[in-house]
Amino acid sequence: MQKITPFLWFNTQAEEATNHYVSIFKNSKVLKVNRMGAGGPMPAGTVMSTEFSLEGQTFYALNGGPMYAFTPAISLFVNCEDQKEVDQLWAKLIEGGGEEQPCGWLKDKFGLSWQIIPSILPKLISDKDPKKAGAAVQAMLKMKKIDIAALKKAHASA
Repeated sequence: MQKITPFLWFNTQAEEATNHYVSIFKNSKVLKVNRMGAGGPMPAGTVMSTEFSLEGQTFYALNGGPMYAFTPAISLFVNCEDQKEVDQLWAKLIEGGGEEQPCGWLKDKFGLSWQIIPSILPKLISDKDPKKAGAAVQAMLKMKKIDIAALKKAHASA
């Protein structure tokens, strides 16, 4: 059993979000769907919560009502191997009403913040040569979705 599990609070979209996220990531599945019984705060049979796995990480989702909403103060960081993976995940997570944010961040249609980051980005922005690192940072600051070729070009030209 995983020691720490991210817990996601939705108004009424826990099952929809679970199915959406599981459809995006390759190594993913719905683990459990819990439904309300009689006498609960929602009609019997309504989804109360779900448990799902994305790339080996377990998540719990709750239909908790409108009291709380996601903020960018917490996000899900996705380490991507190449531009193709960045592009695919970006497109799937933004579809249906998501919003592009600066520096590789996006907000999905449920309001959850994601960072879609190629694994080379931390290497380029932490280069021991401060000019190269600074050039990569400046290039990143102008981006929404991260463009690996543009980052490498900026880094190399410094």
